[in-house]
Amino acid sequence: MKSPTSERGSLLYLTLICLVATLGGLLFGYDTAVISGGIGNLSEHFALSDAGTGWAAGSALLGCMIGAALAGPASDWLGRRATLMLSAILFLISAIGTAIPETLNEFVVYRIIGGVGVGAASLTSPMYIAEISPARLRGRLVSLNQFAIVFGIVVVYFVNYLIALQGDHAWNVTTGWRWMFGSEAIPATSLLVLLFFVPESPRWLVKRGRERDARAILTRVGGAAQADRELTEINLALSHEKGTVLQMFEPGLRVALLIGVGLAILQQITGINVVIYYAPEILKSVVRESVDAALLQTVLVGAVNMIFTIIAIWTVDKLGRKPLMLIGASGMGFCLLAMSAAAYWEIMGPSLLIFMLGYIACFAISVGPVTWVILSEIFPTKIRGRAMGIAVLAMWLANYIVSQTFPMMNGNEWLVEKFNHAFPFWVYAAFCPVLALLVWRLVPETKGRSLEEIERMWLARAEEAGRTQSTAANSPR
Repeated sequence: MKSPTSERGSLLYLTLICLVATLGGLLFGYDTAVISGGIGNLSEHFALSDAGTGWAAGSALLGCMIGAALAGPASDWLGRRATLMLSAILFLISAIGTAIPETLNEFVVYRIIGGVGVGAASLTSPMYIAEISPARLRGRLVSLNQFAIVFGIVVVYFVNYLIALQGDHAWNVTTGWRWMFGSEAIPATSLLVLLFFVPESPRWLVKRGRERDARAILTRVGGAAQADRELTEINLALSHEKGTVLQMFEPGLRVALLIGVGLAILQQITGINVVIYYAPEILKSVVRESVDAALLQTVLVGAVNMIFTIIAIWTVDKLGRKPLMLIGASGMGFCLLAMSAAAYWEIMGPSLLIFMLGYIACFAISVGPVTWVILSEIFPTKIRGRAMGIAVLAMWLANYIVSQTFPMMNGNEWLVEKFNHAFPFWVYAAFCPVLALLVWRLVPETKGRSLEEIERMWLARAEEAGRTQSTAANSPR
């Protein structure tokens, strides 16, 4: 007699293993934001110059780029779960190392190690979730990873705040910042331990010839009948794959690579990190001196980010990827133009705060989570890790460029004289219609489609492109 689980699968089991994978996203957010609470005291402890402070704060981005470049091949070779384990180990090493450095150079080395973990987790967590989830739930489950990133950021803000309360300024300069960075060891250890209790990606197992193991996992997730259907689709898709990144440059599939890299870059150059970084100054103009502006920033920006990410989780599999992306890109562009107008005419007040939070909301409901959903599902199984690695590397490069160019634009005397700090926001706003155009013209709607159905769609487009080229070559001139 078959068990109920073998007939229907277990949604609870699927949810639990996806939640474990999202700890990679939580650590992504935690590691990225932990620097905000400790950098001032660390800078004073080591008597850093402005350049030294910038290097201490931004060095992790170098690790992120390295991690994104290496995690793609690693996840295709070692597996998705093993790569997440390596990320957890790197997070743990970084947490301990950044808590006990004697010199700035030691601190930077361990921050770069943590950045490698961030870069690896940023692509491996959503990819693992996408490969183990049924098509009807894939969008919302992958979006959980974005929620985990946001939640990790908010958690570490409060952790930093509580640690800072444990002593006076002198204690924070000598010791407090060490506890802030060391606190990351708790979620890192949790991820490493829990990963021993979750299975490997069934699609990676099939690729490695371990079909029996893959069937067992798919059966537990979706039931025996669903497992049979998925295995048939996976094997059929793999039989048409070459397994080299060069496949991504063939007609049809190179559009998928263009979409992946384009979305990754546009997620960053539409200004999300700059808006978040600029939020304290905007809030100070609103709340004046009566409220702790930094804490209010945490509450307002964090709350809006989480609430609208939750809305995205519940709508991405109902409304679809394209509608959310188009709505979000349009809303972001409008809010950026309103913010730039306020900066240009020096209108500081509640209206500016509303547009800033509106921008965060539009990003959180669309470009933030949905970009990761699309990246995790548009590439063929055999090269998904390496192809996602290319896209995520482009994302971190764009992040670095934006973080470097914003201070240059915002501090340029001529631009400030002419535009009153509005110029950077006009630049970011200009990229929002580019994002909308890319989504409208090139991004296919993948709602409800299995990963193998999406792959067959690209192959069909490649065959159609080949026939078109052949017909053009043979037609009389």
